[in-house]
Amino acid sequence: MIRSLRAGAALAAILSLTAPSFAQAIGLPHLPKISLPGSSGGPAMEKLPPGEWPQAHSDVRPDPDIRFGSLPNGMRYAIKRQAIPPGQAALRLRFDAGSLMETDSQQGLAHFLEHMAFNGSKNVPEGEMVKILERHGLAFGADTNAQTEFDQTVYKLDLPKTDDDTVDTSLMLLREAASNLTIAPDSLNRERGVVLSEERASDSPAYQVFKQRLGFLLPGERMPTRLPIGKVDVIQQAPASLIADFYHHYYRPERAVLVAVGDFDPAAMEAKIKARFGDWKAVGPAGLEPDLGKVIDRKTEAKVIVQPGSPLSLQVAWVRAPDLRADRLAKRRSDLIEQLGFSVLNRRLSALARSPQPPFLGAVAFKADQGHSAEVTMLNLVSSPDGWRTALAAVDQEERRAVRFGVRQDELDREIAEERASAQAALSGVATRRPSQIADEIVGSLSDQEVVTSPADDLAFLEATVKGLKADTVSEALKSAFAGQGPLVFMASPKSIPGGEPAILAEYASAQKMAVAAPSAPHEATWPYASFGEPGKVAETKDVTDLDTVFVRFENGVRLTVKPTKFRDDEVLVRVNVGDGLQDLPKDRQSLAWFGNAFIEGGLKQIDSEDTERVLASKVYAARFGVGEDAFVLSGSTRTDDLATQMQLLTAYVADPGWRSEAFKRQQTAGKTVHDQMEGTDGGVMGRELSGLLHAGDRRFTFPSRDDIAKAQLADLQAQIAPHMANDPIEVVIVGDVTVDKAIEAVARTFGSLPARRAAEPVPAAQKAVGFPAATAKPVLLTHKGRADQSIGYVAWPTNDLWANPQQALENDVLGEVMDLRLIDELREAQGVTYSPSVSYTHSLTWTGWGYLAASVEVPPSKLDGFFRDVGKIADDLRTKDVTPDELERAKKPRIDKIEKSQVTNQYWLSELSGAQADPRRLDFIRHIIPGTEKITAADVKHAAQLVLRDDKAYRLEVEPEGKDKVAQTQAGPYRSVQPSMPVSLP
Repeated sequence: MIRSLRAGAALAAILSLTAPSFAQAIGLPHLPKISLPGSSGGPAMEKLPPGEWPQAHSDVRPDPDIRFGSLPNGMRYAIKRQAIPPGQAALRLRFDAGSLMETDSQQGLAHFLEHMAFNGSKNVPEGEMVKILERHGLAFGADTNAQTEFDQTVYKLDLPKTDDDTVDTSLMLLREAASNLTIAPDSLNRERGVVLSEERASDSPAYQVFKQRLGFLLPGERMPTRLPIGKVDVIQQAPASLIADFYHHYYRPERAVLVAVGDFDPAAMEAKIKARFGDWKAVGPAGLEPDLGKVIDRKTEAKVIVQPGSPLSLQVAWVRAPDLRADRLAKRRSDLIEQLGFSVLNRRLSALARSPQPPFLGAVAFKADQGHSAEVTMLNLVSSPDGWRTALAAVDQEERRAVRFGVRQDELDREIAEERASAQAALSGVATRRPSQIADEIVGSLSDQEVVTSPADDLAFLEATVKGLKADTVSEALKSAFAGQGPLVFMASPKSIPGGEPAILAEYASAQKMAVAAPSAPHEATWPYASFGEPGKVAETKDVTDLDTVFVRFENGVRLTVKPTKFRDDEVLVRVNVGDGLQDLPKDRQSLAWFGNAFIEGGLKQIDSEDTERVLASKVYAARFGVGEDAFVLSGSTRTDDLATQMQLLTAYVADPGWRSEAFKRQQTAGKTVHDQMEGTDGGVMGRELSGLLHAGDRRFTFPSRDDIAKAQLADLQAQIAPHMANDPIEVVIVGDVTVDKAIEAVARTFGSLPARRAAEPVPAAQKAVGFPAATAKPVLLTHKGRADQSIGYVAWPTNDLWANPQQALENDVLGEVMDLRLIDELREAQGVTYSPSVSYTHSLTWTGWGYLAASVEVPPSKLDGFFRDVGKIADDLRTKDVTPDELERAKKPRIDKIEKSQVTNQYWLSELSGAQADPRRLDFIRHIIPGTEKITAADVKHAAQLVLRDDKAYRLEVEPEGKDKVAQTQAGPYRSVQPSMPVSLP
């Protein structure tokens, strides 16, 4: 897996340059640690020597709860006990070895080597490593993974148990990866297709923009020429000896760090590490440190690329030499001061994006290190294809306004309040952070060459830095950030730009001649929703003692479900369900639920989103909206002391939403290019179309057409949602670090104070009925506009809803897990044709009779027929033969362990308790899911296969590149057109 190359949401991916995501920019960005030029009182360092901790060159105190150590061979380790959740642990083996270390003939082999770590070693035969871990409850992908980046390779194991057998086995397998890989030529040849599949899947329009932008910003440097996926010809032809050379040069004790976090005795873990890795010796000479190149002298330049399937994005950047000083307190102080300046600037950009006439869809400013190769300050924006001139002028105005006039004290104080609230929340939850989160933070600190610190020290450092901090100091730091080579203007556009680069430069020069004025002071604002009237009274309570849950009903009909937990200290999750969601919407009309973000961004009637964030800056809260199958859903996450504010906010969105047109128009503008973006890859087309197809064209599940988006009106969205928000029954679910009495009090003062709602009524049977597509002998054909070697094969079989037979649903789930094992064994391990075959399954809790089990794969188009044949053969084997005891164990154990891990999270209970008051079957299923899965036998799996995996029920689908000489096939019946699917909302 290549972490840095994964394309996320279209807009977020376009703006990524190892920088904050676009989503963060639109919300409340927390920028990466940044640095100022000048003396910090610390030594300059080009790179930490192999085998040394960052704290060896720093005055920053490392987290005292982490046990740092080194073995005589140079290998280091970091161990931290984290007893909650009990019985879980995370192991990370990091190598200071990434694509930057490759020679010209090795491009892509750091990543290829990561794959080979799972394909045979001295003591573990090829194909056995993953199976061994599955027998211990680790699912491939979810709990067993690895990632290759520019500067590091990391192997990741998340352990569901910390018994000696599981821990010893996991350490043994990591040691195998470290020093005992065989890298056999026959295994290598089988894996080539898997790596090529990952290369195909990663090659999206967003990735192409990333490559071009990196090359433009860092010409002549190593980083743009060493993208982790590498070169196709190297992947296809590299001999085993070339990978072995990289292995021995860079997988060495002095370049390795083992991180262990979890519910274990640190002394015992340290002893295990010493015993397992103490005799590891490097083989051959060490590899050389790469020459990363230097930032060259440049003046104002521009580059425009045309990238179909990409939104219009534009960056203005300043590039300078990297800040290679050691991580010291003085440097951290300058970093934080500058970060606060960027936070103020980003707040201004966010306000512009939310304005009645926004000049762009979104924009963010930041400064970040680029792989220790350069330091880049950047203004990032996304606009409509024809609005780039206005957008460019607007971001230039805001940058120059910040540089000339600085920040105001009230703006700075707001950002300090938010930073303080975030740091306080991190400290409150320190005892219940997840082991995987802590382990990844430690690994990240090594990549950044920074000391890993404790939340307590982080808060103390923040308070010391901001005490008496003046706006003038922050203004000077922000001004200094916009310096370096450039400015360099980069644009990616879905269509050609008349005049090209000269036109861009001319517009930028014209924008810079425009006068800038000082920022205006904000108007006074207060929070108007502190009271909703007389607190509501409780009419009834009921204890569900075995699940530590309390049901409450208020006199106005509002239902409250409370589950106090200690899974995460100072975390409280809230979900508010109103009405019946998609069941309330017409089946034959396109739903406007995909405009859900506009509901939140539209603010409240008495205060807009911008002012809400300002007046609640010291609070921790969230507000999200979506249309679920069985409810219109508002949700939030907060800390214990801010629960009252969280409930006030969500109540206000139900009782007094703002419905501002500018939020709707902004989302509509962004949505106008969504089809072009989705059509650029096979996965994009699949994501757009699949839900509508699997629901037989029911318009509640289809993605809006271009015409639907263009013609949508805010009044239509209000008509679909507002009556339900105003009149329908309300259910509130609260889970987390809160007492029952405090939860009741918070709801009594908010939702409990509202006028009585109408009583719940049964949903008409016709509204609960959803079809499944008829079987297809030939696959339905969809097409995309991306690479000619990208395609997806998909086959789905209908099952049933959960309530028809809950035990049968669990048996179908285990059948899906077995099929997933078979697909991985056949298509990935034996044939090497794909990176990640997958099986999915679902059983609806809402739609009568609806559910499915499906298998899918990414392969070249020429391999699609083989995929359908292989799936058919696997299905036939599962119908006619018992699965082996080993298969059954490897299917059941990771699934059971995953459920057990989920059941010690607040998210699990928030979801599973939703709707439980109205439908007690949900409680019974919570109690039944683990014992019901445990008792499943090979005969049960075979019976499930006979019921489900019927060839006469299989719905087949494929996504191929445009231009293939193939006639599109559609299923017979009343639904004949290809209808798209519906996400929660547009970007």
